[in-house]
Amino acid sequence: FKFVHFAEISVFVQTGASVKLDIQTQQLPEFDLFYWMNDKSEEIVRYINGTKKVRRHTFFENRLDFNAKTFSLTLKNMQKTDSGLYRARASADSDINIVTYRVSVIDAVKTPVLIVNSNRSSPDSCSFTCNGSNSIISSIYNSSSCSREEVTSSDNHILRLSCSGDSIISLSWKTDTKTVNELCTVNQGTSPFR
Repeated sequence: FKFVHFAEISVFVQTGASVKLDIQTQQLPEFDLFYWMNDKSEEIVRYINGTKKVRRHTFFENRLDFNAKTFSLTLKNMQKTDSGLYRARASADSDINIVTYRVSVIDAVKTPVLIVNSNRSSPDSCSFTCNGSNSIISSIYNSSSCSREEVTSSDNHILRLSCSGDSIISLSWKTDTKTVNELCTVNQGTSPFR
């Protein structure tokens, strides 16, 4: 069936935020029941096609929105214990898996901090460090470019570092962008050689 997604879709959401899970198709097979379930085999929401009736799991009752037209599920106030697999399934003569999400709920992180380690004689070349999400990345900006770097911390926070033109960009949940002239300034001191 072209509407069935066998691969898991990974989604990251901050603790306390909402996540919307779509069925990833415009066309569902004929079905009597449609439901979203978690990896504990609990039905989070059940939709009965004949009566158009929606039943919500009591644990999620005040924390979910179900759209009976698009069959999307929005879970609110996500907590780390909500991390796991979420499946949309349709049932008629047999159960059909429509889509599977792997949801990871992670704590919010601080904005990454860019620090210059050394600046040589010009803003065209300097060494800098990006610190954030319990991770550190170092790189050298040289003639308007730097290598793109990425690291994942032990608590699954991703820190990315890249350069674009005259900007150094660090990205976690929040972004910090600095111009090269702001970070890598030329020393204005006097030279002993005149």
